[in-house]
Amino acid sequence: MIGDSLAARGIRYLRGRPLDWVADVGRIFLLVGETFRVMGRGLRSFRLVVDEMHAIGVQSLLLVLIVSVFTGAVAAVQAAYQFSSVVPLKYIGSVIMRSVIIELGPVLTALIVGGRVGAAIAAELGTMRVTEQIDALEAMAINPVRYLVVPRVVASIVMLPILVMIANAVAIFGGYVVSITSIGVSTHTYVMGLKDFFYMKDLMSGIIKAVFFGAIIGWMGCYHGFRTEGGAEGVGVATTRAVVSSCVLVLISDYVLANVLFRFIFAS
Repeated sequence: MIGDSLAARGIRYLRGRPLDWVADVGRIFLLVGETFRVMGRGLRSFRLVVDEMHAIGVQSLLLVLIVSVFTGAVAAVQAAYQFSSVVPLKYIGSVIMRSVIIELGPVLTALIVGGRVGAAIAAELGTMRVTEQIDALEAMAINPVRYLVVPRVVASIVMLPILVMIANAVAIFGGYVVSITSIGVSTHTYVMGLKDFFYMKDLMSGIIKAVFFGAIIGWMGCYHGFRTEGGAEGVGVATTRAVVSSCVLVLISDYVLANVLFRFIFAS
């Protein structure tokens, strides 16, 4: 009987999930549309945007630096191991640079920032929701999307490309340190590999990805924060959902953007 009851509950849960997902997608698009509608008025409170830029960008910098330097170091070790018998080591700088600026830098930075910032935004707005502070804003005729969502989304869109560019530079430096200390590549060889195979479209593709990733992180944190219900437990659930949805959408959008950018925009 217990097994039958659990199976019935599982079937009912799975039947309801697709409808919940469709509803979530619709609500997210409504939030995105409302954000764009009030974007102009929301940007008038520029101090709020600056505060969020500090919270999202500056306070994430140390974590991004640590992850980036070891990303470059691992990329150097893996490149030397996998390409030593196929590609001359004089190309190791170009291999590290292109893998970092096209893929590793934007994606890993977005996942790290998404985990930290997405959780923080969802927890903050979720707490405001369960303590009825958002309802109080509406009672005072203050649009909560304009006051709470716009500064966070704009700050995420602005700061993530900056963090990605910093992460790229640090990762390439980390690869350089490992290359000259452990692999035996000279500074001249490493730098020439960077110069000979640097293409602006590679850098631009990473920055374009970062803009979309920043928007995803900001909106997912705000959406799940606004949808919080059930007190402290609900805040924890919303925080988890914000992090998971941000990371999953970052990876999905990375695939979509890679196809669009390198098959159509930067194909030539």
